[in-house]
Amino acid sequence: MLVGAGGNAGNQASVRVIRGLALGTLNEKTRGQFLGREVKMAASLSLILSVAGFLRAILFKTGVVEAIAVTTALALIVFTSVCFGAVLPLLLEKIGVDPAHSSTSIQDTGVLLSNMNVGKYENLCSTVFIL
Repeated sequence: MLVGAGGNAGNQASVRVIRGLALGTLNEKTRGQFLGREVKMAASLSLILSVAGFLRAILFKTGVVEAIAVTTALALIVFTSVCFGAVLPLLLEKIGVDPAHSSTSIQDTGVLLSNMNVGKYENLCSTVFIL
């Protein structure tokens, strides 16, 4: 659930940026406003998916500490994936690479980063909440 949510959220953010670049609605003048909206979107998605993830964990009789750890990991993964997905096409455009290449890269990168960090997030949260 964690890895899939992060990869999909990042991919959607990437697609929104690529579409804005292709239509010309995302340019130097609108870039700051657009990225601000993406950060708000990242926070909203993180909150909504975290609440859903927490409720799911509780319904499946997962311990509260573990549920909080998974929920925190989900929030961090989704937030970072959306932010990374919004920035990657802009970085590719800046270095002269077609930003459309980021739409497939973000899914793979999000999954890879999520796999590397899920255990770290869960261990950190478990340690904090046990204390």
